[in-house]
Amino acid sequence: MEKKITTLASLRTRSFSAHLDEVILRDGRTGKRMRIDHPEAAAVVPFVSEEEILMVRQYRYALGKETLEIPAGKLDPGETPEACVRRELREETGYEAGEFTFLCTYAPAIGYSNERIHIYSARRLRKKKTKVDEREISAVETHRLDRLKKMAKKGRIEDGKTLLGLFFAGMDWS
Repeated sequence: MEKKITTLASLRTRSFSAHLDEVILRDGRTGKRMRIDHPEAAAVVPFVSEEEILMVRQYRYALGKETLEIPAGKLDPGETPEACVRRELREETGYEAGEFTFLCTYAPAIGYSNERIHIYSARRLRKKKTKVDEREISAVETHRLDRLKKMAKKGRIEDGKTLLGLFFAGMDWS
């Protein structure tokens, strides 16, 4: 186990905080570790039918390009993961769902962040008269699972929560 001696530097933003810590390593020597405190998030694989799901396109600054992803977002303080996916589905796609099923929770950057993402599937979708958040989402698209599988295998879907969500939602990867 490693033990923190002191925090050497910190950066705080509205969404997360980053810390450079000096630590005592398992062998007794000292070292430095980067630690990002990040709120939990939730994502949803929304089934339009048994063969089609809703996906969103959004620009990701760190990658410098637009990506195709399942709807997701950070939990608000005191919000449950299921409440978060209900809200994010509505905000990012304009749809609501009659049924949510928990799929898994994972830590996307376990080496330096405490972020956890809870992934659900959603069925019995119905379109609402909700305007999609265009500051975040550039398009809402329906894709067949067989097409998404081909896109993923060609590296055209890179987002970890999306790949894991598709896997746990039962997409045939053979």
